[in-house]
Amino acid sequence: MNPIEHILTDFPLMILDGALATELERYGCDLNDPLWSAKILLEKPRVIKQVHTDYFEAGADCAITASYQATVKGYRKRGLSEIEAAMLIKQSVHLAVEARDEFWSVEGNQLGRPKPIVAASVGPYGAYLADGSEYRGDYGLCEEELVLFHRERIRLLIEAGADVLACETIPCLVEAKAIARILKEFPDVYAWISFSAKDELYISSGERMADCAEWLAGEKQVAAVGINCTAPQFVESLITEVKSGTSKPIIVYPNSGEAYDADSKQWSDEGSYESFVASTKRWFEAGATVVGGCCRTTPEDIKGIREWMRKYRGKELIERIDSFFLC
Repeated sequence: MNPIEHILTDFPLMILDGALATELERYGCDLNDPLWSAKILLEKPRVIKQVHTDYFEAGADCAITASYQATVKGYRKRGLSEIEAAMLIKQSVHLAVEARDEFWSVEGNQLGRPKPIVAASVGPYGAYLADGSEYRGDYGLCEEELVLFHRERIRLLIEAGADVLACETIPCLVEAKAIARILKEFPDVYAWISFSAKDELYISSGERMADCAEWLAGEKQVAAVGINCTAPQFVESLITEVKSGTSKPIIVYPNSGEAYDADSKQWSDEGSYESFVASTKRWFEAGATVVGGCCRTTPEDIKGIREWMRKYRGKELIERIDSFFLC
């Protein structure tokens, strides 16, 4: 069964985790590398597992694996064999599954929430290039070339036991179409597709968000459509765009609100915990049913989402009881 649909049948909101890189750096990892978090799979895999645990404890219903920038080609460039690269990609799923299962086995952690799922991150071709083109989509590759690039990693992540694929920060519709083609080779597998966006209406390539959502509406294995790694001020408008093109669940997990300077490789300090958490409630009210955070968000942000969702569910329960007595 579609794992996202399974959760949303019983709960009004599925809560994602937040940024992986921020937390890895907080634990002392150096991510200044073309492999980014995929480098930590090679060096300190237990730290990745700890970050997944931190997010589950904060209230996340889903862990996104450390495979965003993990590709066989990327690891081969680092000198690893194809077999070693495949093992690391699969390990990204195993670490998240272990963290989930250990968390779920603790008495009390099952109350008032769904059993968390593991989403295997499938980053765009631009993440492999490590040149920022996941925010432009100007690869110059056709759909068939993108199918050839993505197919092997998707197969490895599925074999590793991921519950769903998180095809994220996709900058152009042709790459989403390539992924949708690959999914048909694995008929029991579901994925979400979330785009990076440049403004309130358009994804990074300049294609309209509504048009992308409309094309994906007919893809049965696409479990949710939305936006990630995007400035939060664009999200409400983009939700409206997605709603105009599809009735699928809408997923949003934007950045914290800080701005990134590609030259200095530094983040500004413009975002805040309070504004991000307050925004997540507005996104839910606007129609998003899968919500979390991307770059620079933390377990505290996810805890904040869980707290307002508890209050929402309490209010919903009271309204149901009142309705029962009024009848």
